[in-house]
Amino acid sequence: MRRLLLMMLLLTGAAARADEGMWTLDSPPLQRIERSTGFVPSPAWLDKAMHASARLARGCSASFVSPDGLVLTNHHCVAHCVEELGSSGHDLLKEGFVARTRAEERQCPAMELNRLEQITDVTREVAEATAGLEGGDYKKARNAVQARLSSACVGPDATRVRCDVVDFYHGGQYKLYRYHRFQDVRLVFAPEQAAAFFGGDPDNFNFPRYDLDMSMVRAYEDGKPAVVRDYFGLRADGPVAGEPVFVVGHPGSTQRELPVSRLATLRDFQLPDALMRLAEYRGVLEEYRATGPEPARYAAAEIFSVENSFKALRGRFAALTDARHFQQKIDEESALRAFAQTRPEFKDARGAWDATEQAEAAYRDLYAPWSALERGNPLLTDYFAFARTLVRAAAERPKPNGERLPEFAEAGLPEVRARLFSTAPVHADFEKLRLRFALTKIRESLGADDPIVHQLLGQESPEQVAERLVAGTSLGDPAQRRALWEGGQAAIDASQDSFIRFAAALDPAARAVRKRFESEVESVEQKSAERIARVRFAFKGTDTYPDATFTLRLSYGTVQGWDEAGGAVKPITDFAGAYARATGADPFRLPESWLRARNALDLATPLNFSTTNDIIGGNSGSPVIDREGRLVGLVFDGNIHSLGGAYWYDGATNRAVALDSAAIPEALDKIYGAGTLARELRGR
Repeated sequence: MRRLLLMMLLLTGAAARADEGMWTLDSPPLQRIERSTGFVPSPAWLDKAMHASARLARGCSASFVSPDGLVLTNHHCVAHCVEELGSSGHDLLKEGFVARTRAEERQCPAMELNRLEQITDVTREVAEATAGLEGGDYKKARNAVQARLSSACVGPDATRVRCDVVDFYHGGQYKLYRYHRFQDVRLVFAPEQAAAFFGGDPDNFNFPRYDLDMSMVRAYEDGKPAVVRDYFGLRADGPVAGEPVFVVGHPGSTQRELPVSRLATLRDFQLPDALMRLAEYRGVLEEYRATGPEPARYAAAEIFSVENSFKALRGRFAALTDARHFQQKIDEESALRAFAQTRPEFKDARGAWDATEQAEAAYRDLYAPWSALERGNPLLTDYFAFARTLVRAAAERPKPNGERLPEFAEAGLPEVRARLFSTAPVHADFEKLRLRFALTKIRESLGADDPIVHQLLGQESPEQVAERLVAGTSLGDPAQRRALWEGGQAAIDASQDSFIRFAAALDPAARAVRKRFESEVESVEQKSAERIARVRFAFKGTDTYPDATFTLRLSYGTVQGWDEAGGAVKPITDFAGAYARATGADPFRLPESWLRARNALDLATPLNFSTTNDIIGGNSGSPVIDREGRLVGLVFDGNIHSLGGAYWYDGATNRAVALDSAAIPEALDKIYGAGTLARELRGR
């Protein structure tokens, strides 16, 4: 009993510490916020924070900054749009983009913006629908009830409403998130990538930083700028060291509540494999970029994404190999399991950890075929993504809503159609490169004698398959994709498009692997997580934050540096530091616009700052606001120590990195001649 009490104290101490936590806005920790900041957010403050915040559906945060639908986010969050709007001889990532008038604002292909409107607890409905079920039956019932709830929430206006059923505490709670959907989003401003990502990969996830990692888009409805009630006004002077600040954004995913066996799989298996693959892919992309200016232009966004992912995953791997922190995870789980042993109502939960270990063993066995056929976009190419969507949509759409694959549930079809009918150009040579790489890696992981490899390659090499498939497709034409979508199964069956036939031939094997994965791994982990969540709630209550789920969260903290290798890292940088850091060579080369404007700038204007706010990937583009709800910064990164934030928070060194609000009008006015936008931000 003494050992149990000690472990319980340990687990309690591992709950949210000062400045830790990504809190849902319907359950903010008001007392903790007051103790840390001396400020208690009012219901009106929280309501404005919710309705002035937004997210880009592809994985970033944003916020409204004017009543005319102007939205502020990061440059790297819209880099694909900027690249897609460019053309031969006009590399907008390199040159930047400024819309001097509303008429010059250009629609981003397939970009969707969501604004949270309502949160409803649906835990009871999901629990009743899945009660007593295990394995595949549990997964089917869960998918069906989520499809029913989201479809009823959307109602007749799917073009303006989006609804997602989200599980919190890994199945301990389910909530229905209702969003206002904006699908006409237009690019307004993006600086040169050399300014937005000054310092490049060497400075990424580091501080001090000197980046103008911002962009602006505008939400439109019915062909006009959207009129919004709530938005964050710009505070001209930015925050000061020690000032309390709040981040309202959409952190993507954390794994702080995962069982140790799942963390061990990440550490020993999944992360090393991903890092090796990304490292090789980066080398392939770099060679391709060097072949000419056009390949360099349309590979730039992909290279940035790969480099960013590699560094982020390397940081996560380093965190999981930290023996001290991993042992803390083991001790916390031991305490929770010991607590479950003392309570008879948790008899069914005691085996949840062992069931998860068995699911992890199944995951390792299935990992190679699942990655080759089903996970994400396994063949990397836009052509294959289009083809799989069309093939599966033809089979899924005629089914009752609750029986479809979740990605084809009625409530989510507007986003599927937007991506499928995007007018973004598809570059055939780049598609061949990516397909060749993907096929080569699949053959390497499965072996040349594997049936999947035989089905993918037949008697051909990866190079030959890539050449044949790309030469025989017309899926680069949005009109062709629309015709296949509208024609349904008959059009798919009649199509002789190379990628359609390829995706259709692979689909039975891919669905079989998916079914095994859902039955043997995913459903077991989800059901076990629900049982573990009940134990955790009984032990600690619900006065803790759930893992990140790309839903709106509130984080509180202060503008603060940290100690690194015996020296103090100051929390605020300025424009003068950017010029001092510049070498004239990439990645420390400032663009010509900055060199021309140097004498006009107030070089003492703050540029970037660091805070103790608890963030993770997905928070990119999050507004940093003060007690009065004014915008004082724009999150664009974390320091290297923040990468361990996927698994735990260390208040001594974990820091968010943001663009200072004072830098925004200074740059717009004096570097880019965008005074109209600066005045709109100032409310003039």
